[in-house]
Parts: sequence; C-alpha cells; structure tokens
Amino acid sequence: MNIRLRVIALIGAIFVILVWAQVLVERHVVMPSFAELERADAETAMRRIDYALDRTLTELGLLATDWGNWADTYQFVEDHNPAFVAANISNVALRQLNVNLLLIVDSEGRLVQARDLDLQTDEPLNLEIAAREALPPDFPWRASLRTGTGARGLLHTTQGILMLAAAPVLDGHGHGPARGMVVIGRLLSPAVVGSLSAQAQAQLEMLPPDPRAATQQVLESDRMTRVYLAFKDVYRNPVMTLRVDVPRQISARGRQAVAYASACLIVTAIVVLVLLVLVLNRVILNPLAQVTSHAVALGEDRDLTSRLDIRRRDEFGVLARELDRMVERLGESRMQLVDQSFQAGFAELAKGVLHNLGNAMTPISVRLAHLAERLRGAPVTDAEQAVAELRDGAADAQRSADLEEFVRLACKELAVTLRSAQEDVATITRQTSLIQAALAEQMRSARNEHVIEPVRLPELLAQSLEIVPDTCRARLRIDADDTMRRVGVVRVARTVLRLILQNLIINAADAVRDAGKDKGTLRVSAEILREADRPQLHLKCVDDGVGIPTENLERVFEKGFTTKSPETNHGIGLHWCANAIGALGGRIWAASDGPGSGTALHLLVPLTARETAPAAGAA
Repeated sequence: MNIRLRVIALIGAIFVILVWAQVLVERHVVMPSFAELERADAETAMRRIDYALDRTLTELGLLATDWGNWADTYQFVEDHNPAFVAANISNVALRQLNVNLLLIVDSEGRLVQARDLDLQTDEPLNLEIAAREALPPDFPWRASLRTGTGARGLLHTTQGILMLAAAPVLDGHGHGPARGMVVIGRLLSPAVVGSLSAQAQAQLEMLPPDPRAATQQVLESDRMTRVYLAFKDVYRNPVMTLRVDVPRQISARGRQAVAYASACLIVTAIVVLVLLVLVLNRVILNPLAQVTSHAVALGEDRDLTSRLDIRRRDEFGVLARELDRMVERLGESRMQLVDQSFQAGFAELAKGVLHNLGNAMTPISVRLAHLAERLRGAPVTDAEQAVAELRDGAADAQRSADLEEFVRLACKELAVTLRSAQEDVATITRQTSLIQAALAEQMRSARNEHVIEPVRLPELLAQSLEIVPDTCRARLRIDADDTMRRVGVVRVARTVLRLILQNLIINAADAVRDAGKDKGTLRVSAEILREADRPQLHLKCVDDGVGIPTENLERVFEKGFTTKSPETNHGIGLHWCANAIGALGGRIWAASDGPGSGTALHLLVPLTARETAPAAGAA
C-alpha cells in the first residue's frame, strides 16, 4: 500500500475514531453529567426538606425555651399550683402554639403536667407518653434532666411521628438550678409533610422505616430520580424514611441535544474528509510522489548527475532544491566522508587510550622514583670498601671488628631495601599487567562487543583503586556502602566499568584538592533498578569536593570541557566515560548543589537476564 492510500485510510480512521470517541463521550461523560445534575437537584431538594424539618424542630425548641424560662413555670414545678394549669395550659393555648403535646417534667422525671390535643378535632390524642406518670426509665432525655440542657428529636407514637423539643425549667432569668424540663411536640401530619414538600418544590412522600437501608440512597429509573433519607428517633432506632421524586427532564432534553449534535458531527466529518483528501492530493501527496520517484531512481542507477528541478516556492520546492544540491555534493564528498569518519574514530579512540594509559603510568613512575631513591641511598659503595679492606687484612683487630659490624649492618639495610624494591617491582608488574589488560580490552572493544563478566562490586572498586595514582589515594578515602556487598554478583563489562570508576576516583581526588582539603571522602553505593522492563545497575559516587556549578552539570561530559588547568587536563576523562557507558547501553549524569557542596555522579548500566546472585551473608 502506497502512502496515498495509507494517508486516506489514516484520515478516515481518525474521523471514525473521532466519531466513536464523540459517541463515547456523549454516552459516558455528557449523559452522565445530565444524570449527575438531576441527582444533585434531587439531593438539594432533600437537603432543603431536611433543613425545613430541622428548622421546625428549632422552632419547637424556642417555644420550649420560652415556657421553660418562665418564673410561673419554675414556681409551678415546685408548688403544682392548679391555677397555673387553668390559666395557661389549655386547648386554646396548644392551638395558639400549633403543637399537639405539652409536658412539664420535674427533675426526677415525673410528669407534673401533661396535655395532648388533636388540632383538627379538638379531642385528646391519648398519646402514651402523656398518659404516663413519669418518663420511661430508658428515655434518653433523662440525661438532659440531670445536666439541665435542651434536646430535640423524633418519637414514634400510635398517632404517628411526633417532633419533640425540650428545654430546662429555669427561674425566668436564665438561671438555675433547673427544676425539670418542658417538652413540646408536634405531629408530623400530612399537612406538615405537604408544607415541607412545598418548601423544597419537590414531590415528597413519608415512608415506613427500613432498618436495612442506608441513611441516604439515590435510585434512578428511566423517568424518575428518587432520593431516600432515613431518620432515627430519640432512641436511635429507625423511625421513618422521606422520599423525594424528581422527574428526569434534564436527561430527556440532553438525549435530544446529543442526537442532533451526533448527526451534525457525522455529516461534517464526511464533508471535511472529502475536502481534506482532495487538498492533500494536490498540495502534498502528488509532489511527494514525484520526489519519491526521483529518490528511488537515484538509488537504483546511482546516477548523481540527474536533477529533480521542481519550481515551487513551498517546502517541497525547498526540499527539491536542497536534494539537488545534496546530490551534487555527494559525489565529491563520498570518499572524503569515509576517510574522515575513520580518522575521527581512530583519533577519539587514541585519546581515550592515552588518557587511561596516562592515569595508569603515573603510579608506575612514582614507584620507579621511590625505587631509584631507595637504591641511591643504599650503602653499596661503603660496603664494597669495607669488604675489600677486610679481604686485604691490613687492619688491626679493632678495625676488623668495626668493619665486620659495619658490613653486617649494611647487609641488613640492603636486605630491607631489596624487600622494599621487590614490593615496588611487584606493584609495577601488577599495574603493568593492568595496562596490558586495558590495551587488550581496547583492542577487543574496537572489533567486538564488550565482554560481559560476573563480578562483585567491592572487588571491582578495589581493582579500580589499584590503577589510581598514590597521590589521589592518599588524598581520598573510599567509603564503599554496604549496598555494594548486598547487590551481590552482577554481570557487566568489567574492564570498561573499572576504567570508568578509575576516572571518577581521580576526578573526586582533584575536586577535594581544589576545595582546599587535605583529605576527602568518596562514598560509593549501588542498587538494582528496573527501567523499561530491564534490570539496571545504579552506581552512585558522592564526593565532598569543590562541587559543580549548575550551569556546568551538563557540560562536564562534553569533549574538551574542563574547569582544571589545560596544562594538566584536556577534558577527556568524563567525555570518555560518557561514551564508554553509552556504548554499553547505559547513561551517566551529575548532580550538585553548587560550589562547595560536593558532587554526585550516577551511572546506570544495563544488566543481562542473569544480572545478580545473592551475596554471601547478605541480608
């Protein structure tokens, strides 16, 4: 399939996906948002009803407070004066208060006065709570009697749900001690329910309690959204459930709007698709086909003398002219490009090799200087003269004894010098072997893939320290974190990673020196991460040296960039490290809080499938 058909198929698929996405959005976002609005409206209506019911209880509480904080009521609880009842507690008084129940209770819970009334028939309601001599022993408001506080709530009676409010009996000035409480109640009659429904502007219905139902539920049907709110009485038992019904008019109108929008979208998509295909053919696809044919012809016959020669002012015209100029220059630079690439790669490899050899040769030269100094200080000449004098036998007995003692001491000193020289030679031999291994690794890396070897990180760090100059080791204390041991055995390009760590240790020692410190610390830690479903070895090297300015954190890995003297540093070390770890498929980056805050260098190296093995004794 050519690109023309692919573009048409892709555009068509995009429009189909857009239409499908629009339908999904309408069904799963727009329509649910309408339903959410309806639910919110129904819940708001229920909140208004709940607020209206709470306000009614508050009004009853105010009435109870007015009666309770009345000096005559305070006196009546004490003397039970019948004149107070005749003058104040009558059917007319209850109708004026618009209440169905009035109780006066003393501090022991006994009913001093009780009256209930059906406001419609003007007959007693015969409520059970009014017919008792005292409040029930388990009545929850007995606690309010003891504390002299008010209370509100609902109570289930044989005549229906009774809204109750209580207030303490005080002396008329709001002072105590409280002598009991005044309890006022109003039945939740159909008229009261209708008033609540009118306040909420919603259809309200009072239902029997359902002990298994939640406090509030929202149920939806195709035509109605219903909100249920359960209430509890003063005993904390379910007493009733109110239901608000809200017609789903918003969803109905939303479905109509969505249908019109979908139809318009489909028609618009078809028209735009046709116009877009026509424009793409004329402006992009036809010129692209011409450029492609020319490029294919160049690749088939390798004739670099042919030209495209398209006379256009847009991007395709620019592309055609640049392609013609590129083909013209291609023949001239083909061989030069190959040669220059080879020379550049060789020079880059040589710089890295020379830099690593320079780092490795420094401790050898220091060892040789120490060895030469020890050999120069050895008493070889004096010992030869003493031996010659003893051989000639010209000296007297005391002189001979002194010469023999001198020869013995000289031999002892020469033995010490020889043993020290043997240690220096062993170190030089070992470092020479490391140089040979580094050269061999460079040769292998120039031809083949890097050799992956199992290695323990503490041993790898020790191998890196062996090829670090003595001056750097004297200036830097290496603190290998315990995580290096816990990681266990990892499979990495050991030689390359060793050279990278050598460069990082030398740079850390230089950073400590530049910070003006005699002794610094390099802390090395390790962990196994998983990135892109592949295990990675993360090495973190943190020093307390001079630090790196923020603007140089990215540049420290550039070739030739250095903050040190150009006479002693050529900006190759970290650049080579970045190239080497990049060749392994990993990466390196630096972090620092600025000058004087030290530097943290992070290495991330991919591991093979068998990347780790548990370390002996690791937790």
